[in-house]
Amino acid sequence: MKKYFMIGLAIIFALTASLIVYGAYLNRQGELQIMHRMEERALPVHGAKAAFREIKPHILLNTVNLRATDMADAVTLIDGRIMEVYVDKNSVVSQGQPLFTVVNEKLPLQLKEAESNITKAMAQLKQTANNYDRFRRLVENKAASQAKFEEAEAQYVAAQANLAEAQARKEQLMMQEARQTVTAPVAGKVLFIYRQAGFYVQPGTALALVGNFSSLYFDFPIDDYLLGNIDVGYRANLRFKNGVSYQKAYSTSFESGNQGAEGGFRAVVTEISPPPSEPAAYRNLRWQVDNGAGLLEPQTYDGVNIEADAGRRALAVPLEALIDSHEKEVFVVTAENKLERRQVKAGADDDNYVEILSGLAEGEIVVGSGKEGLEEGLNVKVVLDE
Repeated sequence: MKKYFMIGLAIIFALTASLIVYGAYLNRQGELQIMHRMEERALPVHGAKAAFREIKPHILLNTVNLRATDMADAVTLIDGRIMEVYVDKNSVVSQGQPLFTVVNEKLPLQLKEAESNITKAMAQLKQTANNYDRFRRLVENKAASQAKFEEAEAQYVAAQANLAEAQARKEQLMMQEARQTVTAPVAGKVLFIYRQAGFYVQPGTALALVGNFSSLYFDFPIDDYLLGNIDVGYRANLRFKNGVSYQKAYSTSFESGNQGAEGGFRAVVTEISPPPSEPAAYRNLRWQVDNGAGLLEPQTYDGVNIEADAGRRALAVPLEALIDSHEKEVFVVTAENKLERRQVKAGADDDNYVEILSGLAEGEIVVGSGKEGLEEGLNVKVVLDE
């Protein structure tokens, strides 16, 4: 009896062990199948091919400092009171045109005094000249001493100097009198009038700012590899992100034909330094802006977009394909449908596509939207957006 009991117990243990081993086998197979399915799972992503496209590059500048090359203050060179102002803000003036009259009340009296001094000096000169001639003749006839002659000569020379000094003083005062009229230092428009009639001013006081604002200029640096086909004469349009404030500081009088933010402002590259023929990592572009409509002022503007005047073909991908706009990286879908994180050199963009200078070949697929959570090596299933 005991023997049969032991045999039954052994059979039960054997069956239990077999069930445990079989269960472990089934569990392992399940895990392997899950892992295999996980490895074979393809994450759907949206992508686009790197292809040659027509793009109009643009550059967004945070700030642009527009300046005028022909701009100067009209400055008084004498002290006095402003009696006349001949121009208004935004008046068009020519170089040398009278702008102000500054009257120095002391000048008329000083001029009369100078004329009186000249008359006295001329009388003294005539007297000493006669005395000099008389002693010269006496010395020649041995009727006067050499010492007396030299004394008369010295008085004659001193009288000549006194007359010259008096005449120079009058010329100086006449020059001061002419300076009572303050003229435009350059041709252009009156931007500011600093002083009005009735103000008392000192020499060196700026009375108005005059400039030619039909053309304004600005500079900005650029990496050499971004220079591309930009050269002297390259044309573009300036558009202001928040529009342009047309409440001008100096007037609300506008020239005809202006289109403002609708038409933008024409700009052209006038200088590249150092020139493209010389090796350099960075270059400075000088732009000339057409302000013939008179809408812009020489000041700092925020959010200015420089758009190329004409498009050009370039290898490009959607701008949203860049993982990091600073690091310039993209996710590339390999032939095995796996993700590869790759660094590229990006050029200019047009808000939709960005130029790829290196790092991608035509036809390679990059991931566009929905890059969150992606990692290198993931299996993906690409849906091309084009």
